[in-house]
Amino acid sequence: MTDTPVPPDDAKRADEPRILARADGATIAYHKSRGKEPGVVFLGGFNSDMTGTKAMALEAHCRTTGRSFLRFDYFGHGRSSGDFTEGTIGRWAEDAVCAIDELTEGPQVLIGSSMGGWIMLLAALARPDRVAALIGIAAAPDFTEALMWHHWAPEIRERLKRDGRVEKPSDYGEAPYVVTLKLIEDGRDHLVLERPIAVHCPVRLIHGMRDTDVPWEHALAICEKLLSSHVTVTLVKDGDHRLSRDEDLARLRRILDETLEIFE
Repeated sequence: MTDTPVPPDDAKRADEPRILARADGATIAYHKSRGKEPGVVFLGGFNSDMTGTKAMALEAHCRTTGRSFLRFDYFGHGRSSGDFTEGTIGRWAEDAVCAIDELTEGPQVLIGSSMGGWIMLLAALARPDRVAALIGIAAAPDFTEALMWHHWAPEIRERLKRDGRVEKPSDYGEAPYVVTLKLIEDGRDHLVLERPIAVHCPVRLIHGMRDTDVPWEHALAICEKLLSSHVTVTLVKDGDHRLSRDEDLARLRRILDETLEIFE
């Protein structure tokens, strides 16, 4: 892996991301702030990027508190290379592990939003010695199977099998998003809720009870499967999927600070 020789983000607050080149030629765009450990790594959601409200709020908070922070785009997302429709859960999890390996040092707190909650669990399983704690925001492990495939009408599943892809309307933009058969099939190779999850670090799960994308009961299912005894679930009665209101961000900062206190 190689990193482009440009000044670090600490030296200037640039809009342009730095670029990490993977061995296969793909590139991962990222922003990194240096600071004390444990560091914080933000893992975004499906078809989102590293410029979202939560990522930026967490970066600002970590800069204020002198904490190391990393945000990046997965393959086919944001400023990273690749076609989104060629991406899979396995590939995006590889990106996360690559970013942790190449761009961070010491223990890290992974914060995963929606699909990022699945990615953070896969990364924690792959690098248990590097992950100090997990914070899931509307975490959606196994969503390709539990929340897509099993909920779709038979005609949609048949169309996906026939065409290899379907377009679904998005609540977060005018353009529909594409779900591929490749994504669904690869997701089945990375399901985590069908057995105990061998994660033993502290885990904090935050979920809105008005989430229409990932039901809040999903957080309880994750809690039940985790082997860690240090798991807390926070349900926000009027919270939606994004959990990006001012009060949601304040809660997230507070939970992050309380989690980091464990290691100080």
